[in-house]
Amino acid sequence: MKVSLFSTCLSDILFADVARNTLEILERVGCEVDYPMEQTCCGQPAYNSGYLEEAKAAMKQMMKAFRHSEYVVGPSGSCVSMLKEYPHIFAGDPQWEEEAKTFAAKCYEITEFLVDVLGITDLGSTFKGRVTFHSSCHMKRLLGVKEQPKILLRNVKGVELIDLPWEEDCCGFGGTFAVKNPVISQEMVSEKTRHVSETQAEYLVGADMGCLMNIGGRMEREGKKVKIVHITEILNTH
Repeated sequence: MKVSLFSTCLSDILFADVARNTLEILERVGCEVDYPMEQTCCGQPAYNSGYLEEAKAAMKQMMKAFRHSEYVVGPSGSCVSMLKEYPHIFAGDPQWEEEAKTFAAKCYEITEFLVDVLGITDLGSTFKGRVTFHSSCHMKRLLGVKEQPKILLRNVKGVELIDLPWEEDCCGFGGTFAVKNPVISQEMVSEKTRHVSETQAEYLVGADMGCLMNIGGRMEREGKKVKIVHITEILNTH
């Protein structure tokens, strides 16, 4: 199976290990992986800020970059959910509407791809520790991916998965929301860190780097020792 890796901006700029782990996981399960160098931002920051035409320029570039891909897989539910919005954004556009539909249909978040497309629930991974999972808003509410990450985590040898209280609550990041509403965002992430502490977990795991960066930064300022880990790091440990 041929898969194109969508690395996302945060992975490309700040979390290179997440892209590497995603690549290695895909190769471990037998995928032939390529990396289109023409890929760029999914367009979400500009789109959420109201800059529709600027967002569309990035979106068109993404569709061109992955035009010949069989599957497009990325390590971020938020970014992949944006790709799934392209058909709505380009509805009625005679040049791009059909391409947007074709593109969106082949885009997947990594845990979604493993469980729903490949039918893999156990990667043979080993990781020792008490783990709690933060389910990001875009991933579960927009992309509809809820249980797939937990299914994979439960099958990692050595992991003790602990339910996170009020898991469905937002961490306060929300991309540009944290910038536009810093006071509200701070209160939201503070509430989230309290819930993480209640679990007594050693590791907070998530599938969106923006959320992990937000929660991790707050916990560091609060002097809390919980380690922040993207799910691909645990799944790629063996």
